[in-house]
Amino acid sequence: MQTALVPDTWRGITPAPIAPTDAYNGFIAANVIFALDRMGVLERIGRGERLSAVEVTAAAGDTLRAEAVLRAAASCGYLKADGATYLPTEAGHEVAAARGYFTWAVGGYHDVFGRAGHLATGSHRYTENVFRDEAMVALGSAQCDQSLFAAQLTEVLSGIDFRTIADLGSGTSARVRRVVSQREGTRGLGIDISRPATDIARRDIAEAGMADRVTAVRADVLGLLGTQIDNDAEAAEVAEVDTVMSFFLLHDLLADPDTRSSIFTRMREAFPKARTFVLGDTMLRGPGESESTLPVFSVGFELAHAMMGVPLHTKETYEELFTDAGLRIDRVEALATPHSWLYVLQAD
Repeated sequence: MQTALVPDTWRGITPAPIAPTDAYNGFIAANVIFALDRMGVLERIGRGERLSAVEVTAAAGDTLRAEAVLRAAASCGYLKADGATYLPTEAGHEVAAARGYFTWAVGGYHDVFGRAGHLATGSHRYTENVFRDEAMVALGSAQCDQSLFAAQLTEVLSGIDFRTIADLGSGTSARVRRVVSQREGTRGLGIDISRPATDIARRDIAEAGMADRVTAVRADVLGLLGTQIDNDAEAAEVAEVDTVMSFFLLHDLLADPDTRSSIFTRMREAFPKARTFVLGDTMLRGPGESESTLPVFSVGFELAHAMMGVPLHTKETYEELFTDAGLRIDRVEALATPHSWLYVLQAD
């Protein structure tokens, strides 16, 4: 079994306790970063482009408000004013590379975090009057996948022979589309429960000219694992899958304690031809981890799922479940996102 070392970024650099000023300014900065991305500016910052204030504000549509976002970004240190233009700083490059986290948190979970107190007191309930933005969650995941995980996954898959690969919890199907595009003669199946994410996936697949090689299916993966597939064409595609991948979905599949122990056995049964499973997830931090310094994502991930009533699990629990399902751990890789692991599993 091949195992990777834990990246230094997992240890974090934000000191705890977080001072009130840092907490407040961090909240504002997160929203500024998300606004820059919505304005179409953050990618340009990541490329190091000089930004014309006149051009950016005109393209945004509301000159005064767009200029206010640019000024706030400069105050946060992401841009440096230079006459009528703005120059990206090193910090600007860093937040552009990490933009997926902000799309996920600010865009996807703003209501969950903003109403955490209401959820904690019981005055509000998740899925009744508190919701996450499914499209933003899917987009944030796709952005993180592209900037943080793509090269690593490409390297891992280079050693795996597959013809048809399925991505469970595929979001916008960006990952499976990229994987298939890198290997001639392969097909891909993206499966996700979110209608907005699936609509985006189908549009992007068509625009990329890959409709003959990649299919986006809107389905509940838990239902799929129960072999509840009504569409004959989709069922036929599932039957041909020889490799299954899934990233950052497993904790949702494991949420129900009554079915937890059977999930990976059912996954094998749902894809009878699959011999290789490439699975990644963020796992529960162990006691005492990240006490003095906080990494990105971990606290937000744990809080969001607690508010949604989804339990998280340790690395040891995952490995026990893999073994119990007859899945042999062939390779383990630490992912860039803290406390997240990638497994290559072989069906015995």
